Amino acid sequence: MRRRIARRYAAERRFRALGLLAVLVSAGFLAFLLVAMLGEGARGFRQTELSLTIDFPAAHLPLTAQAVAREPRRAMIGVDLEGAVANAAERQYGAGGARLLSDGAWLTARDAILRDPDVLGRSITLWVPAATSIDIAAKDAGEPAAEAAYAKLSGRGLVRTVFAWHFLTSADSTDPTLVGIWGALKGSLLTMAVTLLLAFPIGVLSALYLEEYAPKNRWTDLIEVSINNLAAVPSIIFGLLGLAVFLQTFHLPRSAPLVGGITLALMTMPVIVIAGRNAIKGVPPSIRDAALGIGASRVQVVFHHVLPLALPGILTGTIIGMARALGETAPLLMIGMRAFVATPPGGFTDPSSALPVQIFLWSDEVSAGFIEKTSAAIVVLLAVLMAMNGVAIYLRNKFERRW
Repeated sequence: MRRRIARRYAAERRFRALGLLAVLVSAGFLAFLLVAMLGEGARGFRQTELSLTIDFPAAHLPLTAQAVAREPRRAMIGVDLEGAVANAAERQYGAGGARLLSDGAWLTARDAILRDPDVLGRSITLWVPAATSIDIAAKDAGEPAAEAAYAKLSGRGLVRTVFAWHFLTSADSTDPTLVGIWGALKGSLLTMAVTLLLAFPIGVLSALYLEEYAPKNRWTDLIEVSINNLAAVPSIIFGLLGLAVFLQTFHLPRSAPLVGGITLALMTMPVIVIAGRNAIKGVPPSIRDAALGIGASRVQVVFHHVLPLALPGILTGTIIGMARALGETAPLLMIGMRAFVATPPGGFTDPSSALPVQIFLWSDEVSAGFIEKTSAAIVVLLAVLMAMNGVAIYLRNKFERRW
């Protein structure tokens, strides 16, 4: 008997050790992922800039301060600011100096003129974005020629590295030094808004009906099996459904958050129904009996007592389902949300991209500058997902009832 007890205790210790080892291995992989993404993504949040002196009077631009003050955007049409900036770089840095600057360096000069039109009458010094090769060399990962050029510029105090605020406020671009995630992030937020407005009420009402009102027969069994199967269907199937129904049949706008939201709502709805039913089952029957005993109607029992008590579990399941939908790429690719969109969407029907799709597109770019931007976008996506899961945990702890 003592030997059997000793073997039982030894088996229990081995099981606990294996469980702890499994947890440590999982935590190690997660830590490796986070460290790798944060280490590479932190580079994407930094931008290298060069000091550039532009003599606007010597550039002989067909532009006056009065015209800019009167009609800013119209006055800039046809003005060769790109050539003026390139010439200034050639004068300051010598032959080939323009290649040290980003293709969008002239935008900094344009913004300076729009802020203060009087700069057209004098020479000013601006910090403009450096070329991709210089930017990578500044982060200790460039080619020898680029690193030598950066070392020379750094020794003269003509280069600096700053936080790339434009990465959080700009949209997509063909130049990695100018890209931003705001356009894709706004598209994801609009898509999630449509998904939530459709999936949450329909999913919750479906869960209430199936759990509180539906008779127990073959039809309801078939519905339950269908919902469980839909929750396990690959996401690309929903993308094909959205392509065939919403785009080809109803002719809704392609690449729009409206179509993406409807498609993801179909994918998220079964998850909400299952989570809602489990939460409703967790409400003790005594709550229903007590409400019916004091004269409440069936509808009052459901909406005044059962639903408020089940709401924490419903909200937790909903947010987890929304977090899964936020990271989906395949359905959005099928409905065309992979287009190059240089401006953030203004509404639910405007062309847009989404954050996971933007990450996919950047990872396929040839330019080495997009590698760190891809990692930075992944960091932003992980931050949004962690925030959503944090909200789910907070709501569960705040509204949870123990019986």
